[in-house]
Amino acid sequence: MATSSTTELFELLDISDDDAAECAALLATPPSAAVLRAINSLQERLGTFPRDSIQAIDSSETDWIEALLRFAPTVHSYHVGLGISPAVSAASLGDVGLQLRINRRVHGRFGLDTWSWLTLHMAGNLFRLGRLQFHLVRNSDVAEEQQHGSEWELGVHIPEAGGLSPAMVDASFTEARGFFPRYFPDKPADTATCESWMLDPYLVKRLPDSNIASFARRFTLDRCTDAPTDAVYFTFRQRGLQDLDKLPRETSLQRVVLERIDDGGTWQLGHGHLAL
Repeated sequence: MATSSTTELFELLDISDDDAAECAALLATPPSAAVLRAINSLQERLGTFPRDSIQAIDSSETDWIEALLRFAPTVHSYHVGLGISPAVSAASLGDVGLQLRINRRVHGRFGLDTWSWLTLHMAGNLFRLGRLQFHLVRNSDVAEEQQHGSEWELGVHIPEAGGLSPAMVDASFTEARGFFPRYFPDKPADTATCESWMLDPYLVKRLPDSNIASFARRFTLDRCTDAPTDAVYFTFRQRGLQDLDKLPRETSLQRVVLERIDDGGTWQLGHGHLAL
Protein backbone atom coordinates (compact mmCIF):
# COMPACT_ATOMS: atom_id res chain seq x y z
CA MET A 1 0.00 0.00 0.00
CA ALA A 2 1.48 3.35 -1.02
CA THR A 3 2.39 5.89 1.63
CA SER A 4 -0.22 8.42 0.45
CA SER A 5 -3.07 5.90 0.56
CA THR A 6 -1.88 4.65 3.95
CA THR A 7 -2.00 8.21 5.26
CA GLU A 8 -5.53 8.64 3.92
CA LEU A 9 -6.59 5.31 5.43
CA PHE A 10 -5.27 6.23 8.86
CA GLU A 11 -7.07 9.58 8.68
CA LEU A 12 -10.28 7.76 7.79
CA LEU A 13 -9.89 5.33 10.69
CA ASP A 14 -8.49 7.89 13.17
CA ILE A 15 -5.31 5.86 13.69
CA SER A 16 -2.32 7.76 15.05
CA ASP A 17 1.06 7.61 16.79
CA ASP A 18 2.42 4.15 17.68
CA ASP A 19 -0.70 2.44 16.38
CA ALA A 20 -0.13 4.01 12.95
CA ALA A 21 3.41 2.67 12.81
CA GLU A 22 2.27 -0.83 13.79
CA CYS A 23 -0.57 -0.77 11.26
CA ALA A 24 1.74 0.47 8.50
CA ALA A 25 4.01 -2.50 9.17
CA LEU A 26 1.07 -4.87 8.74
CA LEU A 27 0.24 -3.30 5.39
CA ALA A 28 3.80 -3.28 4.10
CA THR A 29 3.64 -6.87 2.82
CA PRO A 30 0.96 -8.77 0.87
CA PRO A 31 -1.87 -10.22 2.97
CA SER A 32 -1.55 -13.79 4.18
CA ALA A 33 -4.07 -16.53 3.50
CA ALA A 34 -5.52 -16.01 6.99
CA VAL A 35 -6.00 -12.30 6.34
CA LEU A 36 -7.64 -13.02 2.99
CA ARG A 37 -10.06 -15.42 4.70
CA ALA A 38 -10.99 -12.72 7.19
CA ILE A 39 -11.48 -10.17 4.40
CA ASN A 40 -13.72 -12.62 2.57
CA SER A 41 -15.83 -13.03 5.71
CA LEU A 42 -16.22 -9.26 5.89
CA GLN A 43 -17.08 -9.01 2.20
CA GLU A 44 -19.83 -11.62 2.53
CA ARG A 45 -21.55 -9.52 5.21
CA LEU A 46 -21.30 -6.10 3.59
CA GLY A 47 -24.78 -4.71 3.03
CA THR A 48 -26.55 -7.65 4.72
CA PHE A 49 -27.51 -5.86 7.99
CA PRO A 50 -26.22 -8.48 10.46
CA ARG A 51 -27.12 -8.16 14.13
CA ASP A 52 -24.20 -10.20 15.43
CA SER A 53 -20.47 -9.72 15.05
CA ILE A 54 -18.12 -12.35 13.69
CA GLN A 55 -17.13 -14.61 16.57
CA ALA A 56 -15.23 -17.55 15.07
CA ILE A 57 -11.50 -16.96 15.28
CA ASP A 58 -9.95 -18.85 12.35
CA SER A 59 -7.40 -16.06 12.04
CA SER A 60 -5.29 -14.37 14.71
CA GLU A 61 -6.04 -11.03 16.33
CA THR A 62 -3.31 -9.46 14.23
CA ASP A 63 -4.79 -11.00 11.09
CA TRP A 64 -8.14 -9.42 11.92
CA ILE A 65 -6.54 -6.02 12.48
CA GLU A 66 -4.98 -6.22 9.03
CA ALA A 67 -8.24 -7.42 7.49
CA LEU A 68 -10.16 -4.53 9.03
CA LEU A 69 -7.57 -2.08 7.74
CA ARG A 70 -7.63 -3.48 4.22
CA PHE A 71 -11.41 -3.74 4.04
CA ALA A 72 -12.27 -0.33 5.47
CA PRO A 73 -11.92 1.54 2.12
CA THR A 74 -14.50 -0.84 0.62
CA VAL A 75 -16.94 0.05 3.41
CA HIS A 76 -16.23 3.75 2.94
CA SER A 77 -17.00 3.41 -0.78
CA TYR A 78 -20.20 1.54 0.07
CA HIS A 79 -21.28 4.38 2.37
CA VAL A 80 -20.50 7.05 -0.21
CA GLY A 81 -22.31 5.04 -2.87
CA LEU A 82 -25.44 5.22 -0.74
CA GLY A 83 -25.09 9.00 -0.66
CA ILE A 84 -23.86 9.10 2.93
CA SER A 85 -21.39 11.90 3.56
CA PRO A 86 -17.69 11.05 3.83
CA ALA A 87 -17.70 12.79 7.22
CA VAL A 88 -20.35 10.44 8.66
CA SER A 89 -18.51 7.46 7.19
CA ALA A 90 -15.25 8.61 8.75
CA ALA A 91 -16.90 9.24 12.12
CA SER A 92 -18.31 5.71 12.01
CA LEU A 93 -15.14 3.94 10.86
CA GLY A 94 -13.01 6.03 13.22
CA ASP A 95 -13.99 3.59 15.95
CA VAL A 96 -11.11 1.45 14.68
CA GLY A 97 -8.55 3.99 15.88
CA LEU A 98 -10.42 4.52 19.13
CA GLN A 99 -10.46 0.79 19.86
CA LEU A 100 -6.74 0.52 19.14
CA ARG A 101 -6.07 3.29 21.66
CA ILE A 102 -8.31 1.63 24.23
CA ASN A 103 -6.45 -1.64 23.72
CA ARG A 104 -3.18 0.11 24.59
CA ARG A 105 -4.71 1.43 27.80
CA VAL A 106 -6.11 -1.96 28.78
CA HIS A 107 -3.17 -4.17 27.78
CA GLY A 108 -0.25 -1.78 27.38
CA ARG A 109 0.48 -2.91 23.83
CA PHE A 110 -0.64 -2.78 20.22
CA GLY A 111 -3.60 -5.03 19.60
CA LEU A 112 -7.35 -5.19 19.23
CA ASP A 113 -9.17 -7.50 21.60
CA THR A 114 -12.41 -5.87 20.38
CA TRP A 115 -11.83 -6.84 16.73
CA SER A 116 -15.11 -8.79 16.73
CA TRP A 117 -17.11 -5.68 17.67
CA LEU A 118 -15.57 -3.82 14.73
CA THR A 119 -16.81 -6.43 12.25
CA LEU A 120 -20.25 -4.86 12.76
CA HIS A 121 -18.99 -1.54 11.44
CA MET A 122 -17.61 -3.29 8.38
CA ALA A 123 -21.04 -4.61 7.42
CA GLY A 124 -22.06 -1.04 6.58
CA ASN A 125 -25.10 -0.70 8.85
CA LEU A 126 -23.59 0.89 11.96
CA PHE A 127 -23.13 4.67 12.03
CA ARG A 128 -21.92 7.24 14.49
CA LEU A 129 -24.24 10.23 14.44
CA GLY A 130 -23.00 12.79 16.91
CA ARG A 131 -22.53 11.34 20.39
CA LEU A 132 -24.11 7.93 19.74
CA GLN A 133 -23.77 4.99 17.38
CA PHE A 134 -26.84 3.49 15.72
CA HIS A 135 -26.98 -0.04 14.31
CA LEU A 136 -29.77 -0.78 11.82
CA VAL A 137 -30.93 -4.40 12.19
CA ARG A 138 -34.00 -6.59 11.97
CA ASN A 139 -35.82 -7.31 15.20
CA SER A 140 -34.29 -10.36 16.81
CA ASP A 141 -37.51 -12.40 16.94
CA VAL A 142 -41.23 -12.32 16.24
CA ALA A 143 -42.07 -11.49 19.86
CA GLU A 144 -39.98 -8.33 19.78
CA GLU A 145 -41.49 -7.33 16.43
CA GLN A 146 -44.95 -7.68 17.91
CA GLN A 147 -43.92 -5.76 21.02
CA HIS A 148 -42.11 -2.93 19.26
CA GLY A 149 -44.24 -2.77 16.12
CA SER A 150 -41.66 -2.86 13.33
CA GLU A 151 -39.52 -5.34 11.45
CA TRP A 152 -36.49 -3.03 11.80
CA GLU A 153 -34.92 -1.33 14.81
CA LEU A 154 -31.90 0.77 15.72
CA GLY A 155 -29.49 -0.64 18.26
CA VAL A 156 -27.96 2.22 20.26
CA HIS A 157 -24.33 2.12 21.41
CA ILE A 158 -22.39 4.63 23.50
CA PRO A 159 -18.81 5.11 22.31
CA GLU A 160 -16.16 6.36 24.67
CA ALA A 161 -15.93 10.10 24.03
CA GLY A 162 -16.72 12.94 26.38
CA GLY A 163 -19.93 13.42 28.28
CA LEU A 164 -23.47 12.20 27.84
CA SER A 165 -25.44 15.40 28.27
CA PRO A 166 -29.16 15.38 27.42
CA ALA A 167 -28.55 17.97 24.70
CA MET A 168 -25.92 15.80 23.00
CA VAL A 169 -28.13 12.72 23.21
CA ASP A 170 -31.13 14.64 21.88
CA ALA A 171 -29.05 15.85 18.93
CA SER A 172 -27.95 12.30 18.09
CA PHE A 173 -31.48 10.93 18.15
CA THR A 174 -32.71 13.84 16.06
CA GLU A 175 -30.02 13.15 13.48
CA ALA A 176 -30.82 9.43 13.45
CA ARG A 177 -34.53 10.10 12.89
CA GLY A 178 -33.64 11.88 9.66
CA PHE A 179 -30.64 9.81 8.60
CA PHE A 180 -32.07 6.31 8.38
CA PRO A 181 -35.31 7.12 6.52
CA ARG A 182 -33.22 9.08 4.02
CA TYR A 183 -30.60 6.44 3.27
CA PHE A 184 -32.55 3.25 4.09
CA PRO A 185 -36.16 4.15 3.22
CA ASP A 186 -37.11 0.51 2.66
CA LYS A 187 -36.06 -0.42 6.22
CA PRO A 188 -38.21 1.78 8.47
CA ALA A 189 -37.32 1.56 12.15
CA ASP A 190 -39.68 3.03 14.71
CA THR A 191 -37.90 1.66 17.79
CA ALA A 192 -34.44 2.06 19.29
CA THR A 193 -33.01 -0.54 21.65
CA CYS A 194 -30.07 -0.45 24.03
CA GLU A 195 -28.27 -3.12 26.03
CA SER A 196 -25.89 -1.55 28.53
CA TRP A 197 -24.76 -1.62 32.13
CA MET A 198 -25.77 2.05 32.11
CA LEU A 199 -29.39 0.89 32.04
CA ASP A 200 -28.96 -1.13 35.25
CA PRO A 201 -31.65 0.28 37.60
CA TYR A 202 -29.13 0.22 40.45
CA LEU A 203 -27.11 2.95 38.74
CA VAL A 204 -30.16 5.13 38.17
CA LYS A 205 -31.11 4.72 41.83
CA ARG A 206 -27.65 5.57 43.18
CA LEU A 207 -26.90 8.46 40.77
CA PRO A 208 -30.37 9.83 39.97
CA ASP A 209 -29.15 13.29 38.91
CA SER A 210 -26.39 12.07 36.59
CA ASN A 211 -26.33 12.24 32.80
CA ILE A 212 -26.13 8.45 32.76
CA ALA A 213 -29.39 8.21 34.71
CA SER A 214 -30.99 10.73 32.37
CA PHE A 215 -29.95 8.58 29.42
CA ALA A 216 -31.24 5.39 31.03
CA ARG A 217 -34.63 6.91 31.82
CA ARG A 218 -35.25 7.47 28.11
CA PHE A 219 -35.70 3.72 27.71
CA THR A 220 -38.43 1.40 28.87
CA LEU A 221 -36.58 -1.39 30.67
CA ASP A 222 -37.54 -4.82 29.31
CA ARG A 223 -35.26 -7.03 31.40
CA CYS A 224 -31.86 -7.31 33.04
CA THR A 225 -29.14 -9.94 32.69
CA ASP A 226 -26.03 -10.42 34.81
CA ALA A 227 -22.85 -8.87 33.43
CA PRO A 228 -20.43 -8.91 36.37
CA THR A 229 -17.45 -7.30 34.64
CA ASP A 230 -19.00 -4.75 32.26
CA ALA A 231 -19.22 -1.83 34.70
CA VAL A 232 -15.58 -2.30 35.70
CA TYR A 233 -14.37 -2.57 32.13
CA PHE A 234 -16.20 0.48 30.82
CA THR A 235 -15.48 2.61 33.90
CA PHE A 236 -11.84 1.65 34.44
CA ARG A 237 -10.85 -0.16 31.21
CA GLN A 238 -9.80 -3.21 33.18
CA ARG A 239 -10.65 -6.76 32.17
CA GLY A 240 -11.82 -8.92 35.07
CA LEU A 241 -12.45 -8.23 38.75
CA GLN A 242 -8.97 -8.65 40.15
CA ASP A 243 -7.20 -5.99 42.26
CA LEU A 244 -10.28 -3.82 42.61
CA ASP A 245 -8.79 -2.28 45.75
CA LYS A 246 -6.12 -0.66 43.56
CA LEU A 247 -8.61 1.16 41.33
CA PRO A 248 -9.36 4.86 41.92
CA ARG A 249 -12.46 6.01 43.76
CA GLU A 250 -12.21 9.66 42.81
CA THR A 251 -15.58 10.13 41.11
CA SER A 252 -19.07 9.24 42.27
CA LEU A 253 -19.38 6.78 39.38
CA GLN A 254 -16.14 5.01 40.29
CA ARG A 255 -17.27 4.71 43.90
CA VAL A 256 -20.71 3.37 42.99
CA VAL A 257 -19.28 0.76 40.61
CA LEU A 258 -16.82 -0.59 43.16
CA GLU A 259 -19.00 -0.29 46.26
CA ARG A 260 -21.69 -2.47 44.71
CA ILE A 261 -19.14 -5.22 44.14
CA ASP A 262 -17.69 -4.69 47.63
CA ASP A 263 -21.19 -5.26 49.04
CA GLY A 264 -21.53 -8.55 47.18
CA GLY A 265 -23.71 -7.23 44.38
CA THR A 266 -23.54 -8.06 40.68
CA TRP A 267 -23.74 -5.52 37.88
CA GLN A 268 -26.26 -6.19 35.16
CA LEU A 269 -27.04 -5.28 31.59
CA GLY A 270 -30.28 -3.41 31.23
CA HIS A 271 -32.16 -4.23 28.01
CA GLY A 272 -34.46 -1.40 27.05
CA HIS A 273 -36.32 0.22 24.16
CA LEU A 274 -37.81 3.56 23.22
CA ALA A 275 -40.07 4.77 20.43
CA LEU A 276 -38.40 6.86 17.76
